[in-house]
Amino acid sequence: MEQFLAEVERRALIMAELATRDREEALDLVQDTMAAFVSRYGNHPRDQWPPLFHRILQNRIRDWHRRRKGWSRWLVEQVRPQSGPEEDDADHDPLQNLPDQSLQSPETALMTEQSMERLLCALENLPLRQQQAFLLRVWEGFDVATTAAAMGCSSGSVKTHLSRALNTLRKRLPK
Repeated sequence: MEQFLAEVERRALIMAELATRDREEALDLVQDTMAAFVSRYGNHPRDQWPPLFHRILQNRIRDWHRRRKGWSRWLVEQVRPQSGPEEDDADHDPLQNLPDQSLQSPETALMTEQSMERLLCALENLPLRQQQAFLLRVWEGFDVATTAAAMGCSSGSVKTHLSRALNTLRKRLPK
């Protein structure tokens, strides 16, 4: 179980952060997802874990968006103060500071990092369901049925959301 959670943790955090645009909220969502997953599905066969985990994560993300939408009706959004260097805890995040196991040249690593930043920015601007379909199908490599189960929708909806996401990404990203 610990190995599975370690394998999905970083990708789940990125998914949640893309969906919420807030690192702290994303960390909370992933932590809640992991706790719920372990308590409910820890005794299920290992091959069933990925779609079950992602179903919980996607439900948590949708619930977060629903709550956020309700809050925005009543609250005026305030600009959060930018954190100063003393408040920036990115240097203390063990996931962000894992050593890179690839043997790339610095130029290749920089180009790869810039490409990933552009992709993440483009993904961040996709509607939530398109974002989910893309991340589960392309990034996680789930088949259509597994993605549909994780998203709680039909296979046709997955195909539609993925198609729209790919079309938008093709337009926004340079070749």
